[in-house]
Amino acid sequence: MRSRGAAPRRYPRSARVNEVLREVIADALERVGDDEQKRLRVITVTAVQCDPDLRRATVLYATLGNEQEAATALDELRVRLQAAIAREVRLKRTPQLAFQADPAILAGRKVEDLLRHSPRPPHQEPADLFDTYRSIEDVD
Repeated sequence: MRSRGAAPRRYPRSARVNEVLREVIADALERVGDDEQKRLRVITVTAVQCDPDLRRATVLYATLGNEQEAATALDELRVRLQAAIAREVRLKRTPQLAFQADPAILAGRKVEDLLRHSPRPPHQEPADLFDTYRSIEDVD
């Protein structure tokens, strides 16, 4: 039961939990040691999708480096990241983390590659504004 002066929730609890988990994981990745830092230097946590029962969470990430190397590094740090969540977030359960490259980022890269490698139309000079205006006057 909500008290009288309480503001209504703007978005559901699951979205708030996902955002908090994303922030905690991103902060924990910034604080990793020098050995892992080389492999994790260019990883961005884009989203977290937690199950409603809080048992599992999928961490979506993007990287500018080697995709396989990033996946291996994240899997090796999984237990430390779960420990960081347990320390910093008050939840009924600490979710078991799984990592997946963000499909939206991958799709964007494919589109960018297609655009970059598509044949370009022959170069055309832009129409002269004065000529365009004169041709409109000729029609009248």
